[in-house]
Amino acid sequence: MHVRSHSQIEPFTTLDGSEIREWAGKLGAPARNQSLAEATVPVGGATTEHYHRESEELYLISAGEGRLVVDGEERLLGEGDCALIPPGTRHKLFNVGAAPLRVICACAPAYSDEDTCLTEME
Repeated sequence: MHVRSHSQIEPFTTLDGSEIREWAGKLGAPARNQSLAEATVPVGGATTEHYHRESEELYLISAGEGRLVVDGEERLLGEGDCALIPPGTRHKLFNVGAAPLRVICACAPAYSDEDTCLTEME
């Protein structure tokens, strides 16, 4: 059994520019088929548009307000909203609120930089 507390996890920055704390995945607890992490997007910030070749991704908003663009379709998201992002779809998340946007991200297969393709210049 592997248990990790949020306070024990060192944050890192992914290719899309968001700050990540990974509970499980390649860097966290050794999950083989999935990953679970928390991303933080600062006030006024946004991720770099990207897609994942293989990973299906879930975004669960745990705090703040965001605008998610997936293949040109836009949705406003708030606390408790969950978005499914299929593999191969371009996506970008904007923080449109007055507080940091916190997002629980689940990927299957597990997140990796190698599976992430940036589609815009930073």
